[in-house]
Amino acid sequence: MRTERYTSSLRNSYATVCGTDCDKEQLMIIRIPFNKPSVVGSELTYVGQAVAGGHASGDGPFTRRAEAMLEKSFDANRALLTTSCTSALELAALLCDLQPGDEVIVPSYTFVSTANAFVLRGARPVFVDIRPDTLNIDERLIEQAITPRTRAIFPIHYAGVACEMDAIMDIADRHDLFVVEDAAQGIFARYKDRWLGTIGHLGCFSFHETKNISCGEGGALLVNDPAMEQRAEILRDKGTNRSQFLRGQVDKYTWVDVGSSYLPSDMLAAFLVGQMENMEKITRRRGEIFDRYATVLAPLVERGLIRIPVAPKHCTTNYHMFYILTADIEERTALIAHLGAAGILAVFHYVPLHSSPFAQSLGGPQANLPRTDELSGRLVRLPMYFELTDWEVEEVANSVLDFYRSRHLG
Repeated sequence: MRTERYTSSLRNSYATVCGTDCDKEQLMIIRIPFNKPSVVGSELTYVGQAVAGGHASGDGPFTRRAEAMLEKSFDANRALLTTSCTSALELAALLCDLQPGDEVIVPSYTFVSTANAFVLRGARPVFVDIRPDTLNIDERLIEQAITPRTRAIFPIHYAGVACEMDAIMDIADRHDLFVVEDAAQGIFARYKDRWLGTIGHLGCFSFHETKNISCGEGGALLVNDPAMEQRAEILRDKGTNRSQFLRGQVDKYTWVDVGSSYLPSDMLAAFLVGQMENMEKITRRRGEIFDRYATVLAPLVERGLIRIPVAPKHCTTNYHMFYILTADIEERTALIAHLGAAGILAVFHYVPLHSSPFAQSLGGPQANLPRTDELSGRLVRLPMYFELTDWEVEEVANSVLDFYRSRHLG
């Protein structure tokens, strides 16, 4: 029974990160998974305290504690925990008052939640190609995508490396557009001297199990524009002014706006507090893993056989992922199979949204995104998690070396 549960969990994790499925026989040989949730500090103690304290539902003591930690750590105006980054993005779309027929500029190389958030409001995605270095939205292509119907820009900070936010904010200011940072992968990373998620009008974090800081499922909305703060509270709490009531600002609470139930359980917030207390420790370990991968694989980079992540000098990464860009999709497929045969689960990432059946069903001109099409087909993500040992990092990296030795020296 335990083996069956483990196999099912691996299959679900594989499908989540890789976008495909694999059979039981493939799963049973995995010795080094792609991701592994970790308990780093007092997470389980805090969960027990949340239960014992009698407030396990949303907006309890640990929720307020986690929100205060986010605000202090990132000098944020207001942080609101949500059930997921998807929820935070949906809240952001509501706060931007997006309407049917509006347009939102977004990279195609992103998770579906980035686009779903505003498509649910009736707005349409306008896809822009990515930069060849960071794989972030190419800020040089944004302005030409703006039309009279454009209302917002949703940049995503891929792999914890910042988009060029000065240029994006300048474009938004000149065209009176909202900027919503999808910082799902960007917690504890910076653009120049500012934390990701705090630069746009709104910022969205993810605490999914594959992220640096996790509570299994969870997210946060950073409200950087004070004019949006009160409405953000209301929308998150089912469209009611309950928060004002609890602060004694109104004598009763009632339905005052649209909204939904975006509050996470206080038990999840308790786990998150334990993770956030160790944010620097987690980031430091991920940096060690990243640097070791880079050192061992340097000969392949020097020969031009692969490319690894790059961060501009003015961007401070959080080491969210370590990926390899192979020569082409055939080589990527072969490398993933080679690693799998060695018991190592490596995965590819997003299927570009502009090529999806749903995006094509929206009509309009077909997006021409050559860099997105090419680079997305070459990317392989290597295992990256806090408990990954030095020996396991070496094993993964050496397996990659063996693959290229066999292809180019064998």
